[in-house]
Amino acid sequence: MERLKSLLDEKVLQYNRPDFIANDPISFPHAFKRREDVEIVALLASIIAWGNRKMILRSGNKMFHEIMHSSPYDFVMSGEWENLDDRQNIHRTFFVSDFKYICRGLKDIFTEYGSMEPLFEGCSTWDGIERLRNEFAKSNGGATTRHISNPVSIKGKPGSACKRMHMMLRWLCRKDGIVDLGIWDNISPSQLMIPIDVHVARTARTLGLITRKQNDRRTVEELTAKLKELSPDDPVRYDFALFGVGEAGENFIEDFINNI
Repeated sequence: MERLKSLLDEKVLQYNRPDFIANDPISFPHAFKRREDVEIVALLASIIAWGNRKMILRSGNKMFHEIMHSSPYDFVMSGEWENLDDRQNIHRTFFVSDFKYICRGLKDIFTEYGSMEPLFEGCSTWDGIERLRNEFAKSNGGATTRHISNPVSIKGKPGSACKRMHMMLRWLCRKDGIVDLGIWDNISPSQLMIPIDVHVARTARTLGLITRKQNDRRTVEELTAKLKELSPDDPVRYDFALFGVGEAGENFIEDFINNI
């Protein structure tokens, strides 16, 4: 584990750098200064953060600058979104009808709480995601959305890995001053769960950090527990290493294993 920690720490330094921002969805919340804008953009950017990265960046520019006029909070609170055509596509399966669902929920959340942060206070991140889903459902006549994954087990099946929500929480809670924004003060990085996608999962399995074949909630908990052994106060810092290596297709993992 000491050799593995040394290796992953090296890769965190390699990938957790300011030049990571430009080609990643985190570039969108970085473009705003107002706290409310940053929160809203972080949520929406995480929701569309799937598929081709160039497409994600194009879709984000369309949503934040063309549709929301570079003023996300004012756009949400004004209700201007109500005048949009439901059939307009924003990103892959995310249409204006889905966008309106999110805006409706955000308007109610910011009206009642002033921020999404209180929904995640005093509970696990899983419970916070469930609270967030429930608030959106309450604002939308009880309807849920596939664009915010369900962390709750249903009929014995483990809950979703909630990759995009955990990524948003990493952006908003970690305060290393490099890539993540860390605008929330009341959720400790030690509480965060690793955002697990195909790149992170593949690297983690190759390194023997996880044994489960599914990418679900139990797998996230298994991997986060392992990463806490390496960094109890900030386990998700290794997201940069696992994702960066996986996406870049580095072959160091096999070399590392062969030398153990």
